[in-house]
Amino acid sequence: MSNYAVVNPATGEKVREYEEISDADLDAAIARADAAYRSWTASTTVAERAALIRRVGELHEERREELAEIVVREMGKPVEQALGEVDFTAEIYAYYAGNAEALMADEPIELLDGEGTAVVRRSAFGVLLGIMPWNFPYYQVARFAAPNLVIGNPILLKHAPQCPESAEAMQRIFDDAGFPEGAYENVYASNEQIEAVIADPRVHGVSVTGSERAGAAVAETAGRNLKKVVLELGGSDPFILLGSDDLEAAATAAAEARLDNAGQSCNAAKRFIVADELYDEFLEKFKAILAASQPGDPTSEDTEVGPLSSETAADRLEDQVKRAIDAGAEVVVGGKRDGNFFEPTILTGIEPGADASQEEFFGPVAQLYRVGSEEEAVELANQTPFGLGSYVMTTDREQAERVADRIEAGMVYVNLVGADSPELPFGGFKRSGFGRELGRYGADEFVNKKLIRSA
Repeated sequence: MSNYAVVNPATGEKVREYEEISDADLDAAIARADAAYRSWTASTTVAERAALIRRVGELHEERREELAEIVVREMGKPVEQALGEVDFTAEIYAYYAGNAEALMADEPIELLDGEGTAVVRRSAFGVLLGIMPWNFPYYQVARFAAPNLVIGNPILLKHAPQCPESAEAMQRIFDDAGFPEGAYENVYASNEQIEAVIADPRVHGVSVTGSERAGAAVAETAGRNLKKVVLELGGSDPFILLGSDDLEAAATAAAEARLDNAGQSCNAAKRFIVADELYDEFLEKFKAILAASQPGDPTSEDTEVGPLSSETAADRLEDQVKRAIDAGAEVVVGGKRDGNFFEPTILTGIEPGADASQEEFFGPVAQLYRVGSEEEAVELANQTPFGLGSYVMTTDREQAERVADRIEAGMVYVNLVGADSPELPFGGFKRSGFGRELGRYGADEFVNKKLIRSA
């Protein structure tokens, strides 16, 4: 039986099962990708590859309703959010198409001594393996595929087992955009097969977005085979509220940062750290917003919170909430599960350092903490194994600079949420992984930065 299947999380219905790739067909896919690297990459210009990527973005725009319907069915994303994901995905392809030549331009180096010139020339790295998650089926692929295909790195793409239909739809898009055979290859591969792909000498690097466990397993295999790896893993991002002229707006921003995609985002705000003098009023407003944001039918345009992506995801979140309560946490609002639907929930009374404070809650559950000072807020924010994103809310510009500088995270957003953009680098450190996607830095992970020194 295949692991690749569409199971509608809102209804539990298995819509369709997809056959896993055979070892022979997987080897043939690797061979096609390798052939593309040796022929297509060498015979095309950056501008020509950028034109293909531009067409990929255009096809996402043209097929946005169809693509959105697929992810609503696959992982329960509310339809308006699904459409928004497709639109953002198209923007990423457009960004890399429009900036490809600048990103790949020679970089002159000023010599300290001697005559002549020195430049760093960026060129293709080789065939890459991408291992993608289910929570943003199109956006995650675009972050990886867009820069690497304009660079000339052919892609082998293993999507999450619960996203085979969106993976199939993207393969059609790359084919219809005019990419040659082997430039972009979707593979319904098992974890065991993926180990062999990473070890294959024709594959030069691997990028993973997913869990700590998946990232560690891939990095171990990649390390044994001396392959470069980029990891974008979990997060438990702090939302630090130290000052506000409008607590209603702050609570609305907090809810947006927690509830998007039913809270199933690596860089969602998950731990809300609030100054003592703002805590009580913020809690009342935050609680009212979450209580009003009840889960609903993801096909409805009015739904803000859909189901969790699967029964497994709902089981895991339910267990985390139960363990937190057993350890002394209090449910202020929500806390109930109905099938794969989980109420937006606020937990208070979690002790710093407790298991709940160290885990990633992948769903609409917010942890709320009261602090007495800026120092305490920063200390608590950093008291986590993760270091992906963070949010700082304050009316004091100097305080914002101080706190942003001290937060142990790859990204800090000051006085705004939902501000991701194609030109902004995305990534973290500590147990949230390493490497960057998007922007200039996303296009610099898998390139050969060749020094050319001339007399």
